[in-house]
Amino acid sequence: MNLHEYQAKELFRAYGVPVPRGSVAASAAEAQRLTEELGGTSVLKAQVYAGGRGKAGGVKLAKTSADAGELAVTMLGATLVTPQTGSDGLPVACLLVEEAVAIEREFYLSITLDRSVSRYCLIASAAGGVDIEETASSAPEQIHRQLIDPCLGLRSFQARRLAMALGLRGSICEAAVDLMLNLYRLFLEKDCSLLEVNPLVTTVDGQLLAMDAKLNLDDNALFRHSQEQALLDHSQLDPLEVQAGRFDIAYIKMSGRIGCLVNGAGLAMATLDVLQECGGEPANFLDVGGGASREKVAEAFRIILQDQEVQGVFVNIFGGIMRCDIVAQGIIDAAGATSCQLPIVVRMAGAQVDEGKALLADSGLNVTCVDGLGEGAARIVALLA
Repeated sequence: MNLHEYQAKELFRAYGVPVPRGSVAASAAEAQRLTEELGGTSVLKAQVYAGGRGKAGGVKLAKTSADAGELAVTMLGATLVTPQTGSDGLPVACLLVEEAVAIEREFYLSITLDRSVSRYCLIASAAGGVDIEETASSAPEQIHRQLIDPCLGLRSFQARRLAMALGLRGSICEAAVDLMLNLYRLFLEKDCSLLEVNPLVTTVDGQLLAMDAKLNLDDNALFRHSQEQALLDHSQLDPLEVQAGRFDIAYIKMSGRIGCLVNGAGLAMATLDVLQECGGEPANFLDVGGGASREKVAEAFRIILQDQEVQGVFVNIFGGIMRCDIVAQGIIDAAGATSCQLPIVVRMAGAQVDEGKALLADSGLNVTCVDGLGEGAARIVALLA
């Protein structure tokens, strides 16, 4: 789960991480008033679930309060397109209005999971600001990493070593140590999957500030964080993903033409791989779970059919806990209600498989039943050729 920058910065403040003064505005009048409170100048930052906002026109300097109001009029309600949003972009419903800061140096700082060693990793670079990915590619020696022992946690000497590698000395170095320790505590206590500050800056008056804040929370741990869960901005998400979430269906929109309905995350990943090998392009990842009901299967199928890019559907079910006849009934319910004429290829195995195939054969749908995953993937690709 993503958080907006202003929401992440509220958490930063709560954990003793210094950030610029600022508040969120949902109207031009609010942006103008907040700019006046900040002394007449401010930085307006579009709040969307994506990076690359600066180059896309989502970060603008207001030199006067009137200027802030005029800029806010053009930014609010607009659709911001960045390299991370895709061509459709994301809507801008609010702005973070922040004080303008005189920056001396910019750094990059993040905490994430290094899956190769199953440990959290603190990453820092003196080449902060934009295009950190380019720095990592062209000058990897400028990227410093510190693996964190899961039992000992991040230690002060490790944070100090990283701060000194960035060229920080004296009181600023010690401030950086405190900041890293506080960020790691936030990362653990809020069950984050990614924490990123780009840039972390030193100012001309000797402060250390987190100018940006990106937090991703682990979806699997959200049951422990009801307050943060309530912060989710549904306007930033694909409507079909929101709909799927209401029914506890794991759904991710993709760019292909073949809708996929599968039970089990591992089987779903394998299904996408085999479709790709057969020359097909999946339209989604969808896992209905191991024991889905007839109603849940029907809802999953309806979600797939709402994607206008879908031209055919591939169903891959292993009936262990789930019965194949229940899956067939769910497909028939959804396809019949929507008068679906798309080609449907179904590969089912397991409990009540013969009954499930019989139901589909008598349904009148444009459905083909196969026995193997490879056979099914090749069949749906051939039907859409």
